Order: sequence, then C-alpha cells, then structure tokens
Amino acid sequence: MADHDPVEARIAESFASVEASTWDALAGPADPFLSHAFLLALEESGSVGGGSGWSPLPLLISQGGETIGAAPAYLKSHSQGEYVFDHGWADAWSRAGGDYYPKLQIAVPFTPVVGRRLLGAQPGLVLAAAETLVQQNGLSSAHATFLSEEEADIAEGRGWLVRHGVQFHWHGAGESDFDGFLARCSSRKRKVIRKERAAAREGLTFRHLRGAEIGAPEMDAMWRFYQDTGSRKWGQPYLTRAFFRSAVERLGDQLLLFLAERDGRPIAGALNWVGEDTLYGRYWGCSEEVPFLHFELCYYQAIDWAIAQGLGTVQAGAQGEHKLARGYEPVLTRSVHFIPHPQFRSAVADFLLREREAMQFELEALRTELPFRKD
Repeated sequence: MADHDPVEARIAESFASVEASTWDALAGPADPFLSHAFLLALEESGSVGGGSGWSPLPLLISQGGETIGAAPAYLKSHSQGEYVFDHGWADAWSRAGGDYYPKLQIAVPFTPVVGRRLLGAQPGLVLAAAETLVQQNGLSSAHATFLSEEEADIAEGRGWLVRHGVQFHWHGAGESDFDGFLARCSSRKRKVIRKERAAAREGLTFRHLRGAEIGAPEMDAMWRFYQDTGSRKWGQPYLTRAFFRSAVERLGDQLLLFLAERDGRPIAGALNWVGEDTLYGRYWGCSEEVPFLHFELCYYQAIDWAIAQGLGTVQAGAQGEHKLARGYEPVLTRSVHFIPHPQFRSAVADFLLREREAMQFELEALRTELPFRKD
C-alpha cells in the first residue's frame, strides 16, 4: 500500500461477510464488545437484523487492497437499545414533515460501554465515509455512541455535534484486596458497605464461573434472570436465547458469571465481560428478592474480582446514582451526531450546548457524594 493509492469505502452485507482476522486486527484485544465474535454472535442469534430494527452495515475503509479502517455500523428504524436518547429529536423532525428514520448508527448494539468506535489509524476517514453515506442516501443523521474522548474530539473537528452523558465506573488505586478498597473509604461508609455485604450474603453461597466453566444449567438460569429484568425495564429484552447459547462457545474466557445460590439453587446472577484492563458488568437478574444482593453481585463482587485479577477499572453499565456510595465514580461519556440539515442541526446544537453545561454541574455535584476519605 502506498500513500498515493486511492482510499475506498464500502458497506459489507453483514459481519458474517467480513473476515474475522481483518476486523480483529483493527479492533485489537482490549474491548471484547468490538470483537468479530461478539458482533457476529449478535447477528447470527437474531438479536440484530431481521425485524429487530438494527440492520448490520459494517463500514470498511481500504487503501491499496488493504483494509485500514472500520466501524460497527447499523441502519436503525427506531432509537431503542442505544442508551443515548434522541426520541425528542425524532419527534421534532417528524412534526416538521421529515423522516428521522432510518438513521445511521455507529455503536455496539445494546451495550453502553465506553470504548473505540472508529477502528484503524485514521478515524477521520471512517467519519468521512459515514458522512457520505448519509448524504448520498438522504438519511436524516449519523450517530456514534460511547466513543473515546479522542474520537469525539476528531468528530467535533469535522463538525459533528458532541453530546455528554454520565456513567459510574470504579477505578482501582493499587489495592491488593477488597479491604484495601475499603481503606480508601470513610469510616462511616466502610461500615455501611460491610453491613450491606453481610446482609446480602446471609444464607447464600456464591460461584464465579468463567468461559467453559459456565454450563448449560447456569446459562439457562442467567437467561431467566435476564428475561425478568429486561421485561420490567424495557418491556421486551433485546438479546435472544440463541445469543446466550452461543456466547460461551464463541466468547470463551471473555465471559464471567457470578451466581448466588440458596441450597444449591441459583436465585440471582450477574453476567460480565472481561477486557484487557476492564471488567464490564452487563446483565443482572434474580428470582428471589434479597436486600442488597444486587449491590453484592453487580458492584462489590465485581470490584473484588477485578482487584484479584489486576484489572484497573469496572464499568457497571448505564445510569445508577446508587453506584456512587459503592465506590463507582462519575465519568463523562460522549456521543457524536452528524446532522446535515442546517436548521435542524442548529436546533440540536443549541439544545446540546445547554445540556452539556447542565451535565458539567451535575458531574461536579455527584463527585461530592463519593464514599472516599477527604484526605
């Protein structure tokens, strides 16, 4: 490949049509949700594609016959499963007589995890391809969600609008065990955490299963927990049973399951993904209400496991100010939005400016609620 070779952009029919080694060479090993195996599992299980409203459109950039850039892109017919809410924008565009859908979405479906979205050494080329795709096909907009700060800066330089959100992540400080984490907390907060853990664990046993250790009975139990939580939170769970069946086979040691059992029977579970330096808590559910068990399985055991494995961060999903008292710090998340219509773009830009200012005040206020000692 020479620098003067022309750059070409194309859309693949599906992730199944993209060579896994080519994709993974660009994605790298750090983020399990960017892996070809994860994206293909979503596709083959029917969690995306078909009538889901997520039509896979992997975006690929090549030069001199070599693939040098990519993005996990989808054509969306709704705004579900994104965790960056633009329903108000869609309503406004519809009232003005336009069609907001379909739109182009660069994202990991159903996964509010912060990470790279513009793969390869030249993310600007990926953004340029997305812009062209929108303009040539008369789409209302393109969106890239939960991308890195560096990528957001590059997109803003190209005229994309930046939106901020808040999540809660645990960051290690070199602790050797959970007691080391507690030592960072104030005395009062230490007592609260110990009390919560004791109440959650009374009469229960816990298992940590990774990769091939997760058998069909355990994954069946986790599926039931996920169904219950998803039905209550979203009305209809996003992931199919087939995804859970294939996850262990395709993703191996990237999967980590925490189970709580009473008399040998699973009553709650938390399904995590293991990254290079981050543990990602994704799904939780229970069949029996136990005080503080959600905090124990999803937050405290995640911190405990991350410390034991030398991981520096736990991302525990979207939203949840209750995570603050459990040691999860507020961090800004970023999404970027390409809106070619000048009046519509101006209206959204004004909204986002005011929203970002409010978000900064919120972030500063949230930081005062952390459990750590002031010294």
